[in-house]
Amino acid sequence: MKLIDTHCHIYLEDFDNDRAEMLERAINTGVERFYLPGIDSSVISNMMALEAAYPDHCFAMMGLHPCYVNNNYENELAIVKEWLHKRHFAAIGEIGLDYYWDTDHKKEQILAFEQQMQWGLDYELPIVIHTRNAMQETIESVKPFAKKGLRGIFHCFSGSYESAVQIINMGFLLGIGGVLTYKNAGLGAVLEKIDVEHLVLETDAPYLTPVPFRGKRNEPSYLSYIIAKLSELKGLSESEIASITTNNALKLFKNNS
Repeated sequence: MKLIDTHCHIYLEDFDNDRAEMLERAINTGVERFYLPGIDSSVISNMMALEAAYPDHCFAMMGLHPCYVNNNYENELAIVKEWLHKRHFAAIGEIGLDYYWDTDHKKEQILAFEQQMQWGLDYELPIVIHTRNAMQETIESVKPFAKKGLRGIFHCFSGSYESAVQIINMGFLLGIGGVLTYKNAGLGAVLEKIDVEHLVLETDAPYLTPVPFRGKRNEPSYLSYIIAKLSELKGLSESEIASITTNNALKLFKNNS
């Protein structure tokens, strides 16, 4: 099976002691591509170094994560813009709205999100969206940009069926990861009604580790557990799930990696 992890932070220090071995494990399980979302300027050098070390496998994005939007956000956005002008990236991300950790910078989050979505249009790049405790507001923010042709992924989707339909109708994909394996998450009931053509796979490593490893560090080789759960849920073989989701990712990231 050929697999793509559309969202993993494997450049973080969590992997400093065994990064090469971790990547080898993933590649041996069929994971051929790893898409690396940006967070803020502090991670750029490590992300770029990983991409340079594995140019056939690792593909960097560029963006300012909503949890890192604060009073200094304009300086951070200037760095994002400078990099977008300097070189090519697979996508703009991860960007979006997060009202779980911080509601003091709602206005700044919205401004940063809208600016980065506009850059998605300007640079003809897909976007990768992070949203938490702000699903409907995120969808409403995306709609006018989607009408202009912007496309991307709602990363770590765990919302309602109604939200999923709105996202799909905008032409966006749902990023499915370890949450699918959590007994009380309710995501399985939503995905039962969603065609696999609208899904891509991700781990968000080192976060959101699937069962049976929940509570431990996540890594891209664990995509196999997400595929197994999707296969059971959709009544398709694991190879069919792999083929469809991989093609969805390749189509989105075409000419962008």
